[in-house]
Amino acid sequence: MIKNYVIDTNVMIHDPNFLYKFSDNNVIIPILCIEELDNLKKRDGIVGYNARNVAKELQRVMALGDISHGIKLPDGGTIRVELNSMDLGAMPNGVDMSKNDSKIIAVTKNLQDKNPDTLTILVSKDVYMSIKASSVGIKVEDYQNDKLQTDEIYKGYRDIELSSASIDAVYAGGLVLSPELLEGVYPNEFFHIKSNDTTGHEVLARYNGEKLVPLKYTHDTAWGLTPINREQKMAFELLMNPEIQFATIIGGAGSGKTILATATALQNVIETNRYRKIVFVRPVVAAGNDIGFLPGDENEKLRPWMGSFYDAIENLSDIKEQSGSKSNFGSKPTFTVDDFIEQYRQRGVIETRTFTYMRGRTFTNALVIVDEAQEMTPHIAKLMLTRAGHDSKFIFLGDPSDNQIDSHYVDSKSNGLVYTVDKMKEFKITGHVTLKRVERSPLAKIAERSM
Repeated sequence: MIKNYVIDTNVMIHDPNFLYKFSDNNVIIPILCIEELDNLKKRDGIVGYNARNVAKELQRVMALGDISHGIKLPDGGTIRVELNSMDLGAMPNGVDMSKNDSKIIAVTKNLQDKNPDTLTILVSKDVYMSIKASSVGIKVEDYQNDKLQTDEIYKGYRDIELSSASIDAVYAGGLVLSPELLEGVYPNEFFHIKSNDTTGHEVLARYNGEKLVPLKYTHDTAWGLTPINREQKMAFELLMNPEIQFATIIGGAGSGKTILATATALQNVIETNRYRKIVFVRPVVAAGNDIGFLPGDENEKLRPWMGSFYDAIENLSDIKEQSGSKSNFGSKPTFTVDDFIEQYRQRGVIETRTFTYMRGRTFTNALVIVDEAQEMTPHIAKLMLTRAGHDSKFIFLGDPSDNQIDSHYVDSKSNGLVYTVDKMKEFKITGHVTLKRVERSPLAKIAERSM
């Protein structure tokens, strides 16, 4: 049954390719939404970037016909801009009709009344708009196309029991999994294997696509840091392994995701020169104030947003000094973390960036860390990963729970972090781990669990 989908502006900003995601149904864009996109096109950051991308995509489609009457799409549906149906009398008293949201709801209500035999659905990511539209009898849906369809996010590891002989086989060169154990296993998934016949006999193993093998880097350190629980050891394995070109690490506050990623980055760039540079990326626009309102150049504007990286480097410098190890550039400098980062920034070894400046970039032989990745839309996550050049490695970090998401365009099931975890888990060059334990301090652990 063909349906009419009326698209809110925030859906188009969320995914500029939205028009191809509604199968053989009718996609309807109120002219008011085009006006809103026009007002957003010059905004800095992700919102302005996506607004411009929507216009480009619509322009491509308009080469095929008249968008005011409807244009046939590749999947058999149609798209049109609705110029009429603006009768505000369809709305009840008490609604502020000066707001565009109310006018878009009125357009949807009028279309519903004009086409009683066709189901008309308003698609919006705005909760208040959904409440108001539902109140006047309109069916409302969130944009589901890139939303995770399960409550269980792939965590990257599992616990099993096997015989001691099987554990010995892991250490002896690898264990080939039986067909029943192999079902649903992804490359680079980790196994915590405990013996079912010998107390205390266990092993952490990784599935390399053919068999279970023991962890390679479990006894290594990075910039003086050693992982301190099993999930951190798994994450450390992904971060240190050059064959893993994309790693995602999910964890709550204090679980160690940022300091692990930063430590392995410093180790692989400054110590061993495996990669040419480190690129730290933060989604500052989605998290609140626009970067354009801060004074100075890009680096100065980004400084307030890069606190997690600065803190990690400062803590790692203390750990490194206590361990007595030295880098290729000497022991820990006596100047500040800002001076340390600036020194390596001038050498081209460290970059700090926001998504705003990713267009057209190609990162070759670079280690790119994207923090707070739960703020990304799936479209931006794809934009980031397509910046990968030869010999590069990308790391996404974040906490996808709703209380850690400030962006109006994503939630715990539609953000770019969980989207990439789900879509990228099947490949040999990718890996994922969810960190469970809070290691920052007893106070942080209590706060994470109790508040």
